[in-house]
Amino acid sequence: MATGLERVAAKARSYPKLRFTSLAHHITPASLCMNLNKIPHNTSPGVDGLTVEETKKDFKRWLQQTLTSIHRQGYKAPPVKRAWIPKPGKKEKRPLGVPCINDRALQRSVADVLNAIYEQDFLPCSMGGRPRLGAHHALSTFNEVVSGRKVSWVLEADLKNFFGSLDHGWLLRFVEHRVGDPRILNLIRRWLKAGVMEAGELQECEEGTPQGGPISVVLSNLYLHYVLDLWFECKVKPRLKGEAWLIRYIDDFVVCFQYRSDAERFMNVLPQRLEKFALKLEPDKTRLVRFGRFASRGEDDRRRFTSLALRTTAQGI
Repeated sequence: MATGLERVAAKARSYPKLRFTSLAHHITPASLCMNLNKIPHNTSPGVDGLTVEETKKDFKRWLQQTLTSIHRQGYKAPPVKRAWIPKPGKKEKRPLGVPCINDRALQRSVADVLNAIYEQDFLPCSMGGRPRLGAHHALSTFNEVVSGRKVSWVLEADLKNFFGSLDHGWLLRFVEHRVGDPRILNLIRRWLKAGVMEAGELQECEEGTPQGGPISVVLSNLYLHYVLDLWFECKVKPRLKGEAWLIRYIDDFVVCFQYRSDAERFMNVLPQRLEKFALKLEPDKTRLVRFGRFASRGEDDRRRFTSLALRTTAQGI
C-alpha cells in the first residue's frame, strides 16, 4: 500500500466514525499506471474495443483527461460489455460485466482508496474480495468452527440475483458513512448508472452493479457489511440462547448455530431484514442442515452436507 493510503488506513483504524472528505488526490498517475499494468494482456476489451496494449500506448493522453474530469466531477463512465460465462458445475450461465481497460484501471485505483478505509471496518466473518483473503480462508474458517465449536445446525443461504439487486440509494448511503469526498461519490454514482451494452443495445441500470468490475467487488462487500455482517454481530447474536457464527464469501454465506431454536428464529427474521434492502433469499437453495460435533445426524444429513461442501468449494467459499 502506498504511503498516502497507509495514512488513510491508520486514520480510519484510529477513528472508526471519521468521514473522509478529501480522497481523490490519492488517484494519481502512479496509481493508475500501476493498476493498468496489473491487468492481464489477454483481458477482453470493453465496449470501446481497445486492448491492454492499445490503452497503454494512449496512456498519457487518457491520463490527463481522466484526472481533469475526476476533479471537475465530469467523468463519463463508459457502459460495460455484458458477457455470459458458465457457472461452476452447472449448465446455467451468469452475466459478467467487462469494463473498458482504462475504466478498469480507474476502478482499481478507487477500490484501493476504499479498501484502505473499509479494511479497517470489515469484520472477520467477511472473506471474499478482500486483500490476502479468499475462498481457502473461508473454507478453513468453516471447518474450524464446525470441528471446534458447539455447532449442531448449519444454515446454507443463497441470495437471489445479488449483484443485480443492489439498491443504489442504500449503497450510496452506506458509502457516505465513511466517504465525504464528492469527487469519489460522483465516480461511484456514474459507474452505477453507466449501463450495460449487450448485442449492440444499451440497457440502463436503475439497480445493481455489474459483476466483473473491480469496484463492484468492494461495493458488494460494503453493502453486505451493513446489511448482514454488522446486523448479525450487533443485533442477532446478543439475542440468541447459544453460540453462532457467520461466514461470508461475498454473497455466499453460511451460519452455524448451537441450537436449532436459534437457527429457526434467525431464518424467520432474515428475509425481513434482506427485504428492507431490496434483497431476497433463493428458497430452493436456502436450507437448514443438522451438522457438527454436537449433532446426532443420520446418513441422509451427511450426504446432503457433503453436497453443500462440494458446491460451496466450487463457488468460492
